Amino acid sequence: MASTRTAFLDRLLKALQRYYNIPRETVTSPFAAEAVFHSNNEQYFLLKSAKLSDSESHEYMFIASEERLEAADVERLDQIAWETGLSRVQPHGGHRNTDITLILLADTISPEAAALVKKLRHYKSYRYMLRGWSDYRLVALELSSGQLTYNRKGQSLKKLFRNILSSLE
Repeated sequence: MASTRTAFLDRLLKALQRYYNIPRETVTSPFAAEAVFHSNNEQYFLLKSAKLSDSESHEYMFIASEERLEAADVERLDQIAWETGLSRVQPHGGHRNTDITLILLADTISPEAAALVKKLRHYKSYRYMLRGWSDYRLVALELSSGQLTYNRKGQSLKKLFRNILSSLE
């Protein structure tokens, strides 16, 4: 099953590399991979010196690959991903949002871990949203059954995972 996890991880990173930077050398332990997205949107009025608005969006994605995923593993990886992502946030006037995503790939996922994945939520606003906010997405994939579990925000990644799973068959 480790080869299935590796194959899925390779396909996932290949799909993400179109939009994300994927650092290969500096991956935070205990994660198997990371992906980073930065976007800056500026609006001007005729000249660049007449800037109307400036907004930045960031996303830090952490990907873990485990043989068996238990509730304690989910809690540990969740805490590390959230704290590491928050440590990279630099709120300022032009900061819109910094999202943190945790993807858990496992051969098997215990029912307790799957239930915990659905419940985990994090959110943080900076200066009452005047300097942006941080949301948290969480997705767990059991490769032996193809079962996808996610929190409310993680539902947006469902189509990506289904496409990669269908390409592996």
